Amino acid sequence: MNALLRLGPHTYKWLGVSLLTAAVFAVAWLLITDTQGIAYRYWAKYVAELDRKLRSMFLWTPGKHIAYGQAAGMAIVALAGIAFRMHLGVVGLILALVALGPTYHIDRLRAKRIAKIEDQLDGFMMGLANALKSIPSITSAFVSVAPVLPHPIREEVELAIKEMRVGSTLEQALLSMSARVGSRQLDSAFSAIVIGRQIGGNLPNILETTANTLREMSRLEGVVKTKTAEGKAQLWVLAGMPFVLVVGLDLASPGYFQPLQETIFGYILGLVAGVFWLASLLVARKVLAVDV
Repeated sequence: MNALLRLGPHTYKWLGVSLLTAAVFAVAWLLITDTQGIAYRYWAKYVAELDRKLRSMFLWTPGKHIAYGQAAGMAIVALAGIAFRMHLGVVGLILALVALGPTYHIDRLRAKRIAKIEDQLDGFMMGLANALKSIPSITSAFVSVAPVLPHPIREEVELAIKEMRVGSTLEQALLSMSARVGSRQLDSAFSAIVIGRQIGGNLPNILETTANTLREMSRLEGVVKTKTAEGKAQLWVLAGMPFVLVVGLDLASPGYFQPLQETIFGYILGLVAGVFWLASLLVARKVLAVDV
């Protein structure tokens, strides 16, 4: 007992943080391992969603490893905030980054992969059309063009070929590939293949026409992105300017915004300003969301 009394306050603080850490991990572990609890259901749903997104990009890292890392990171950040008395806003920002960062990064990787597949799609269609001119079977032509395709569309085509080898029809393999990639342009291209095969006619000519149409759509989308790039930059400035002004005025004149925090009228003004700021962002985003 005397030894415990001789310990300084600094030691007690870290002892308390250690016990709190152990308690947090124990509670979290009990929640996510209780198969009947709501926490476990949400955890399983999140891990399954991560696995689905990663498998669609042919990345085989288990989603549960990412989720475990996020949970551990959030616990460490929260406990570090308590131990070092960090500002609540800073802790909240870091927690949000840890919670949302991996999902955002995976979505960005997926969007880049889809964009690259769409860029390679017209070449794939032209290659398939040329192969059909010498190979009468579209399935054989589909198989013959796979080795010369670039990454990442080659991975998708090779997986579709494997599905056909285990019993799927060409239409089923194409539908599965379209659902896996999630691209509107890919849906249009495969619809042309399926419809052209069903109704007959000059399928190579149909594929060449589809490839030219996709190329023109890609060009128009590039023009639209170029024209709206300046507007999007202005949108970012519009979003960040109020915060810059608030920080700048508060640094130049400390207590400048203090009256807004002392009366009900001040809170109402702040709320109205925030609503108008959010509405302006939504309207600007709607105007810039041009769909080709």
